[in-house]
Amino acid sequence: MKRIVLASVAALGFFFAHTTATAQVQVGVRGGANWAFASKPEFLGSLTPTFHPSPGPTGALFLEIPVSDRVSFRPEIAYVQKGFLVKEGIDLNLGGFTLPLGARIAYQAQTLELPLLAKINLTDGPVQPYFIAGPSVSYTLDGRVRTRATALISTRPIDVDVDYGAAMNRWDFSAVGGLGLAMDAGPGKLFVEGRYTHGFTRQVQVPVVNVNVRNRGIAVSLGYSFPIGY
Repeated sequence: MKRIVLASVAALGFFFAHTTATAQVQVGVRGGANWAFASKPEFLGSLTPTFHPSPGPTGALFLEIPVSDRVSFRPEIAYVQKGFLVKEGIDLNLGGFTLPLGARIAYQAQTLELPLLAKINLTDGPVQPYFIAGPSVSYTLDGRVRTRATALISTRPIDVDVDYGAAMNRWDFSAVGGLGLAMDAGPGKLFVEGRYTHGFTRQVQVPVVNVNVRNRGIAVSLGYSFPIGY
């Protein structure tokens, strides 16, 4: 996996060196929210609870390197909070009064991600809709399981750090696809973007049993880019 990352970075540097001499490269930043969730192992069926989306922050620095009039290469260095949320509860009947009891358990993973995307402008003009797609590799820096009980009131959250080792996988390879809308703003472009990330790497590594838990995510970001050397 590390060899693949190093090869990608080397290819990026080679591509950048041969492109900047003939095209105007842009640098940009984006930030927003990511609703992370995970696939549920099919063989467990109703034995496991439903995985709900877990909202968290995301942000990135990126380059936009033109390849043609409408196509650009867009490598990013991004931060994404991944994971999922489990909600469980029952209604406790106390005579004429019903007391709802429940718990929220959130797995939150802080990840560093390297998407290598192609950006395709769909039209020309001051407002440009565009499409992005490409592979991505991410590495989990740390993670926690946050538990909060609820009754008439919610309790303070209890955090437990995740011990990444033989069972939990820090690496994730995924595909990214999305749509955006950019508009001219001063020397650069202001844009809003939505994207979907589909992970391919099993996040739980258990001997014998194939636990098919893979990352998913839907993100919305607002950002700005401008030409280098403006």
